[in-house]
Amino acid sequence: MLSGKARLAGVLGWPASHSRSPRLHGYWLRQHDIDGTYIPLEVSPEDFPTAVRALLRMGFKGANVTIPHKEAAFAACDEVAPSAVRAGAVNTLVFREGRVLGSNTDGFGFLESVREQAPGWRADAGPAILLGAGGAARAIAAALLDAGCPRLTIVNRSIGRAETLAREIGGAVEVASKPDLAQAALLVNSTSLGMVGQPPLEIDLTPLPPHAVVADAVYVPLETPLLAAARRRGLRAVDGLGMLLHQARPGFEAWFGISPEVDAALREFVAGDLPRAA
Repeated sequence: MLSGKARLAGVLGWPASHSRSPRLHGYWLRQHDIDGTYIPLEVSPEDFPTAVRALLRMGFKGANVTIPHKEAAFAACDEVAPSAVRAGAVNTLVFREGRVLGSNTDGFGFLESVREQAPGWRADAGPAILLGAGGAARAIAAALLDAGCPRLTIVNRSIGRAETLAREIGGAVEVASKPDLAQAALLVNSTSLGMVGQPPLEIDLTPLPPHAVVADAVYVPLETPLLAAARRRGLRAVDGLGMLLHQARPGFEAWFGISPEVDAALREFVAGDLPRAA
């Protein structure tokens, strides 16, 4: 039961019905017996700025932002954190003292996921290769470089888009049309290839060193063909669900006042109706 003092948050998307966030945050709310709720909020792009201000006035504590609103959310904020500036987008809104504060927790979520699923991994362990140059790629690239990655190579079908990302993100970044895996300590797929309904990612992992980590931002299915191929080679593989779970932690703490944990029970609950393999 919710009281008149219930804390309110949600996820803004168009559509929002596909989001796993209500299931995820609902688990934590029940686990900690919090007087609050987290709901999906379907808002069209043209209504987004008005909706954000309406939620602020209605007493919401904040919201997550998903496709296609992350760049619009940046513009809707009164203040943005360095993480959002680096990523060029906002995925977490916090409403405080009549102001809209924005941050981007995708990079944080990615790093925490790799650290959890590949214990002992360090961003400064060696070069990284990032497949893709979209929104997720930008957040991941910024996080890796800020964490000490010595060299990042962005591989994308559109070289121009990859060059734009490299120029804007700065640092030790280069662009290539094909990945050179021989020296890579980390390979990351930030594209939709391998997702249910999408073509598989065609890549030969044979040149990767035995200590390399392979990570996929895709989590539908949980075990993508890329990760299955990595495991067959004896490489450490990191699925995309961990990024989703960990990126939610800062927002939940800001809205509901408790720092939640990502554990096996949470992972199993959120993954409960996900396809396990392609």
